[in-house]
Formats: sequence, C-alpha cells, structure tokens
Amino acid sequence: MTIVTLDGPRSTTPDVVDVVTLGESMVTFLPSVPGRLADVPSFDRAIGGAESNVACVLAAAGHTARWISRVGADGFGDHLVEAIGSYGVDVCAVRRDPDRPTGVYFRTAGDRATDAHEVAYYRAGSAASAMSVRTMDLDAIRSGRVLHLSGITPALSADCLNLMRELTARRPGRPLVSFDVNHRPGLWRGDADGARVLLELARGADIVFVGEDEAWGLGGPEAVRAALPEPDLLVVKQGATGATAFHGAHVTSVPALTVDVVAAVGAGDAFAAGFLSATLRGLPVRERLRHGHLMAAAALTVPGDLATPPAREHADRLAALDEDAWGTLRLGPGWTQAEERAEEEVRTP
Repeated sequence: MTIVTLDGPRSTTPDVVDVVTLGESMVTFLPSVPGRLADVPSFDRAIGGAESNVACVLAAAGHTARWISRVGADGFGDHLVEAIGSYGVDVCAVRRDPDRPTGVYFRTAGDRATDAHEVAYYRAGSAASAMSVRTMDLDAIRSGRVLHLSGITPALSADCLNLMRELTARRPGRPLVSFDVNHRPGLWRGDADGARVLLELARGADIVFVGEDEAWGLGGPEAVRAALPEPDLLVVKQGATGATAFHGAHVTSVPALTVDVVAAVGAGDAFAAGFLSATLRGLPVRERLRHGHLMAAAALTVPGDLATPPAREHADRLAALDEDAWGTLRLGPGWTQAEERAEEEVRTP
C-alpha cells in the first residue's frame, strides 16, 4: 500500500532488505592537523555513527541495507542522508525533525585509546534523541532479515531506551536481532545503571558483539558467556588478540590479523558488518569471524571511519587460508584494492 505525503508517495509496507540498522549518525569534523582541539585551525567534514557505518559497509559489500533514524530539517541532516545514501544504503525511512537539530561532533586526530584524544559532542536534544515507539515506523524498522542495533541508542534519552526495549523483546516473527554493546560511559553521564541496561538489552538479542574491555568488568570470554547465556551467538572481541564466538555448545576463536594501522576508528563497526555479511551468506562461524577481522582491517588502514571493503571473492580467498597462512598475513594501506589492481595489470596488454 502507498500513501501520499507532503514529501511525495511513501510505501507503508517496506520492501524486505538484508539488514536494517537503527541509530544516530552525526556530522563529524576531523582536524586538518594534529593537536589539541583548541589549537586546530580548521576541520574537514565527514559522517560518523556506529549503525550507519555498519549499513554503509554492508551496502558496499553487495547487501541491501536500510538505515533508519531521525535528523534535523537542516543542512547537516541533508548531508547525512545524502552521504549515507551515496553508499547504496536505503534512507527512505529516515525522519526529519523540524524542531531538533542534527547532532555534530569534533575530534582530534589522535588514537582514541590515548589520553591525548579529545572528542566534543554536540548531540544533547538532537533529532535522534527523539526516536521513540511513537515517532518511529516500527514496520520499517523490522523490515530486514537482520535488525542491527547498538548500545549507543539507549543512552540518548528515555524514549530511545524504551524503543530499544521494544525492539529487543523476544516476540514471534521478529527479525534476527544483532546488538553491539558499544558501551560509551561518557554517554551515560555517570549513570551507574548504564552497564546494567546494556546487559538487559543484550539478553534480548540473537547475536551480540561485545569488547572484552567493555564487558561489565568480567574477566575473559568464558566469564562473559556465563553472564550472558541467552543470545544464540555471542562474539567477544579481544582487540589485537582476536575474537571468540560462543554458539550453542561450540566455542570458536580466530586470531586477529597483523595490520599496519592508519587510524583506530571504525574497526568495531566494520567487524560487525563483516560478521553479519558472512552470516547472511550462511558461512560457518569460523569464516564469519575471519570476515569480521578482514573488514576491520580495511577500516584500520584508512584515516576515517569508513573504508572500501575488499571484493567478496578476494575476502573469501583470504578467509579460506590455512591457519599458518592466516597467522602470517599482514595487511597495510591499499590492501583491499591490491588484488583488483593486479588483475587489471594482467588484463592490460
């Protein structure tokens, strides 16, 4: 069924896509030179958002992806919708808020893991913070084979938290729910309940991604699984060590790749996208973890949050390497295009 709105015709029965992601995306300002925010003279504009990052990577990897959110009826909102849509992501269900602005943030060039890294968020009262069961199209949100969510959204407002509780409630007929814990203590403004809320939401998901360093102070993957037995598939990310997946009675660990890191941003979102891509293709858990590592390596070898993923055939060949070859593989800037360039050289007389 199609209805006519002031913005034109709009379908009330969204087409089913591979993945729907829901969450805030913001306009990101990246420093033109290293240094303190107080000293940086100018910034370059980009986009940033965990869930939209996942949608962009999946779309670039050949999947159908839909990003759903609220943005302001402003130029920054226009930029986000256009930029994310340019990756091939369906943005038709993004709502425009005439009363609230699009969120923005500024960050320094340093690694997020260092004390020198600074981030200045301007997202309080943003359009995305008004996402709620009442203001969002739940049919559109549930119109994917997979619904990917993150722990950033419930920290934005009480309405956002209630929406997340609705979407992670176990009900017949819901899509496969993927949840990246993404615990950002700063977003919870000292709320001691933040960690508990994220654990509650994770228990309602089918696939959960959690970093060992953000896993409620528990020691090691086995302790995380003991505290979180409900998800069908739990992935504990262990940084440069690798990742461990718990699926039923099985445990699968895959070491991380050796990567010449350009910027440690966007890797977690890329890992989730790689894992979900392999899940949609029905690959074994070991290959899902390897595809997660490969997508993360693509993000780590570029300056921004988003990188061009390797061609599927290229990634499949690398994911199929034996243990010794995987362990000695080293990836640096430009690796995702290296095979494509080599094939082009072979074709050129």
